[in-house]
Amino acid sequence: MTLQKGATVIASIVAGILVIIKLVIGIMSGSVAVLASAIDSILDIFVSMFNYFALHNAEKPPSEKFNYGLGKIEALAAVIEGTIITMSGLFIFYEAVKNIIEQKELSYLGSSIAVMVISIILTGGLVAYLTYVYKKTGNMVVKSDALHYKTDLLSNSAVLLSLAIVYFTDFHIIDAIFGILIAIYIIYSAFGLIKEGVLMLMDISLEEEVVEKIRKIIEEEPEITDYHYLKTRKSGPFNFVDVHLVFTPEIPLLAAHKVSDKIEEEIKKIDPNAKWHITIHLDPYDDSIMHADEQNH
Repeated sequence: MTLQKGATVIASIVAGILVIIKLVIGIMSGSVAVLASAIDSILDIFVSMFNYFALHNAEKPPSEKFNYGLGKIEALAAVIEGTIITMSGLFIFYEAVKNIIEQKELSYLGSSIAVMVISIILTGGLVAYLTYVYKKTGNMVVKSDALHYKTDLLSNSAVLLSLAIVYFTDFHIIDAIFGILIAIYIIYSAFGLIKEGVLMLMDISLEEEVVEKIRKIIEEEPEITDYHYLKTRKSGPFNFVDVHLVFTPEIPLLAAHKVSDKIEEEIKKIDPNAKWHITIHLDPYDDSIMHADEQNH
């Protein structure tokens, strides 16, 4: 099992534990914040299971049907997870407003506080682990999972603070107020995740600094007189690069091919953890000018 797959399994186990303890105490105490956190943990289980499925398929090699692999499943998973997080935030907002209108009071405050402390400890450990896995693999699904649980960690801390305020001041409405603030933050965080996934599905280019490094590698090669049609995109763990390199017409094909191989190896060194698909077209002249003339006519 790969490191990123193991991360999704561990995330599912932690979410399962949190669901049980939060759901029981949330129902008993009547705390909208604790109950909303429990529902969010239920969603976490389904999301982590989906992420495992996405990673399992994204890592499959290209096939006859999917010539470029299934890397975009990661982006799809990020969009779906972001949508689920948004729905969770909207539900929390609804429940919080409902509790304010109905002026509900909380019970079992001591048990609720203990549950949230345990939740913060478990979630904090999970966030640290998922962040480590993401830095190690650069996997977008793991990154989205880490973001999800980071929002959980912050929301759990806010829930704990609201329960403590209720415990010491008997100001019960603060639970619902914190619930509204948590909901707004969750929805805001999910927007960035959805945006990143959608951009990958639309074949956004690699980061500007990566593209600049590719340009520098090409421009520093003395055998190359020019280059054009440099295009990049990201699909899950795969980085795609296409470029036309211009050589002098007299250079032997073998020599030009060796230069091409050298450039490929240098580009791959930019991010050794990524899986690179590099397509280089060798030109004896700048054919982009010819294509431009054809389009003008």
